[in-house]
Amino acid sequence: MNRRALYFVAAGVAEVRAEPMAPPAPGELLIATRLSAISPGTEMLVYRGQAPRDMAVDATIAALDGGFRFPLKFGYAAVGRVTALGPGVDPSWLGRDVFAFNPHESHFIAAVADVQPLPAGIDPESAVFLPNMETAVSFLMDGRPVIGERVVVVGQGVVGLLTTALLAQLPLESLTVIDPLPGRRAWAMRLGATAALSPDEAAETLGGAADLTYELSGRPEGLELAIALTGDYGRVVIGSWYGRKRVELDLGGRFHRAHIRLIGTQVSHLAPEWRGRWTKARRLAVAWEMIRRRRPGQLITHRIPFGRAAEAYALIDNNPDETAQIVLTYD
Repeated sequence: MNRRALYFVAAGVAEVRAEPMAPPAPGELLIATRLSAISPGTEMLVYRGQAPRDMAVDATIAALDGGFRFPLKFGYAAVGRVTALGPGVDPSWLGRDVFAFNPHESHFIAAVADVQPLPAGIDPESAVFLPNMETAVSFLMDGRPVIGERVVVVGQGVVGLLTTALLAQLPLESLTVIDPLPGRRAWAMRLGATAALSPDEAAETLGGAADLTYELSGRPEGLELAIALTGDYGRVVIGSWYGRKRVELDLGGRFHRAHIRLIGTQVSHLAPEWRGRWTKARRLAVAWEMIRRRRPGQLITHRIPFGRAAEAYALIDNNPDETAQIVLTYD
């Protein structure tokens, strides 16, 4: 059997290739992909050749191995239908729609333990948001927003928008988002932000007023802005992954006297303070519930056939204000 798989082959170059695949082994499922979502943050670092080449792709996801070296298969948001079973697999899996942290491929093999059946009432276009929604849930857990706080979110890509949508459910004093792109600011207001500013407007008007600031822009200069906007003894949650982009900060001013706390966060692991009561499965269950409540499928701006995937990456690279979430569709 052959499948089609997306490969990043050089900076700015993605292509779909045909390749053979084996049938499912004991305990495995053969899945025909229906939809997969492009991450405009992490995947664009890979597409642009800005990911650290000697770093493991993700030690916690079985479908992702090796380092960030071309050629590379990458991606982690696929929804498909189980079409064949390996020996010993319960027949009830056949025909079920499932989510998997898997690269962009027309078909793939996954162990039963590595897939998530779609919960009742959640369609494939909502389910592809699971990784980014879990990330947003993780950001709230690590930032611990408090009733009545002034919260700022720097960066309104997909993860930033989902984080804004979750924060908007809380009784905050204010929820201000910052992004240079007008289209993203408009999305944030629809999702519940109380104000949406450009970086220049924020620097002029906010000062050091925030109790809690999320840096989700993916831009090194976003971190300096986040620190500048945060008040004394405030918290800055750094959710951005900058890849090989270097971060230069001016920490010689008020930073030390203000006792600002920088919090690194990443979704692959639970922070130690949560592990006594929380598991990955519990956090995923919360993410599914947030998908049900916040309906992230509304953020899909483009549905592009898998064979034209290269066009999707070029569109994100060249016209980011036109794209909130692009999904690839499969015949």
